[in-house]
Amino acid sequence: MAPTVEDICAAVVAGERLSVAGALILARDADFYHLGFAANAVRMKKHPESMVTYVIDRNINYTDICVSACKFCAFFHGPEEEGGYVLSNDDLGKKIKETKALGGTQILLQGGLHPDLSLSFYEDMLRFIKSHDIHIHGFSPPEVCHFAEISGLGIAEVITRLRKAGLDSIPGGGAEILNDRVRHETAPRKCGADEWLAVMREAHNQGMRTTATMMFGHVETWDERLEHLDRLRGLQDETGGFTAFIPWPFQPANTALATVKTATAHEYLRVLAISRMFLDNFDNLQASWVTQGPKIAQMALFFGANDFGSTMIEENVVAAAGVGFRLSEKEIRTLVGDAGFTPKQRLMDYSLKVEG
Repeated sequence: MAPTVEDICAAVVAGERLSVAGALILARDADFYHLGFAANAVRMKKHPESMVTYVIDRNINYTDICVSACKFCAFFHGPEEEGGYVLSNDDLGKKIKETKALGGTQILLQGGLHPDLSLSFYEDMLRFIKSHDIHIHGFSPPEVCHFAEISGLGIAEVITRLRKAGLDSIPGGGAEILNDRVRHETAPRKCGADEWLAVMREAHNQGMRTTATMMFGHVETWDERLEHLDRLRGLQDETGGFTAFIPWPFQPANTALATVKTATAHEYLRVLAISRMFLDNFDNLQASWVTQGPKIAQMALFFGANDFGSTMIEENVVAAAGVGFRLSEKEIRTLVGDAGFTPKQRLMDYSLKVEG
């Protein structure tokens, strides 16, 4: 006889690993109460101190010129289009100084797959940013694969060179759904699922920490969502290099997939809860206030999330899809406190920032 939702939830809370088959049962049959209760129980076992962390950083998109032309992106300009940009060092310097003045500890550095910039351009940019003495969390796996292609080097050599130039850690962008049917339909020019994982494996093997993401709610099925989670869990078993997982719903406005119905807050919280139960080897799950707004982000703290993410001093990609939530550090601390938790500023590796 197939296990019930109650059986599966009880087993996961007791410490048993959730199988793909069990997660599918939860996705299909579990009610909101059971998922929230179980995910919160797992979260509190991992983080009994009742603390919620956040980071102060800025998302700098160094260029919007991109050859990938992903159907889900409202941000990019094709190389042949007018209006694209590449940030100058002067622009970068101003943004970094503003970030540090607001207590920022890192730069989230990502951009389009520009066809004409060399690997040495990115190395020079890293050296310039590093001269401002700030952590660089940059270049998602599709960017690293693009750098390898334009330079004729292997992934390992590219990462080695980027590290020497100042790269500290790698964000989990460009994962979307780690299933090649989905990737071929939505972003056929971007690296495949195996390549995304290979970049992260190599980064971990070189001693770098990275994050992982999942953008859901477009053309994927629940089976494909769970394939994504299973592949992340498998790599984490192998390397232990991921610091956190961040799921967020696709925002369709102004994209080639504009007719897709946006995932509801209810669906977001269900995905978050199942992710918390499935990813037993991930310490941290981040709430997505950037796409869901502050109140749903507060609810996310009871559906598995223990981190409130970034203040996002600057954010351009989601904003291009028509979503404009903004929160200051003070607002984040108030929201976390009002939810019954103690807010603490962290660094990329989830160590706490020394206060004072």
